[in-house]
Amino acid sequence: MSEGIVPALDELVALRRAATGRRPPRRGRHGMSGQAPSPMRGRGMEYAESREYAQGDDARHIDWRLTARTGKPHTKLFQAERERLTLIVADTAPALYFGTRVRFKSVQAARAGAVAAWAAVRDGDRIAALRGSVREPPVVPASGTRGALRALDALVRWYARPPEEDSGLGVALDHADRLMRPGSRLLVLADPASVLAQAPSRWPALAQHREVIVLLLCDPFERDPPRARLPFRIERPATSTSATRIELDLAGSAQRARWQTAFEGPLRDAAAVLARGGVRVRPLSTEMPSESWLDLFEGTRAA
Repeated sequence: MSEGIVPALDELVALRRAATGRRPPRRGRHGMSGQAPSPMRGRGMEYAESREYAQGDDARHIDWRLTARTGKPHTKLFQAERERLTLIVADTAPALYFGTRVRFKSVQAARAGAVAAWAAVRDGDRIAALRGSVREPPVVPASGTRGALRALDALVRWYARPPEEDSGLGVALDHADRLMRPGSRLLVLADPASVLAQAPSRWPALAQHREVIVLLLCDPFERDPPRARLPFRIERPATSTSATRIELDLAGSAQRARWQTAFEGPLRDAAAVLARGGVRVRPLSTEMPSESWLDLFEGTRAA
């Protein structure tokens, strides 16, 4: 298995330190008393039910509507909020299985997804993952190390090679929309062209009442190719034994402009569409540290 070309599970597991070393872990949303309803209301609590008032209950939590309706005093009970869901959506477009610096874009996507999974463990979230498939079900949401390892295993499989069955990012986002609840956190690992293939209205709809982050995978060669004549080899179909060699003159202004339109333009346009849709977005190049985007998970909107 070549380093930088195919993701490895031990490599993704080792990224736990990068994700959890930024701040101390906090307690999950079940709190000290699990999910048992409590008459005490505190931060991170939601309404569960009401019962008849008993001596010692906090008068501030009297359910006045039920009291008026029944003629007997009732108090509200609260329970810890459900754990937040962190959902990782993996774009598996063929353009991601390429790279010229440090690692393939697909490997960088797997690594960034692993960082997100470990950050979710740190934050006490449940973790799920999915890709654009009509046959493969999502990774079932689970909390703790078990949830992270399930997601990491899926990322290794999906980004080892282009899946044989891939219905695209749009199908993945349809699945995500059905799975998420208000307050969920969504990380999308995507090729810029996959983002631009979606209706612009999709992104603000996804971001409504949810935290949505999109990482746009890119390679330095795509963004800034050398000013030189570059040779390329074009393979013929399997029935032919010949191949064609061509040269692309990227020192010339016309060819360079066409290159930028094909590669840098989609990256810029995708970032603009996402930002207008209320989505946090960051290009993630293959030579960058895989956790360099993690400030977006900390609630800081970056330019």
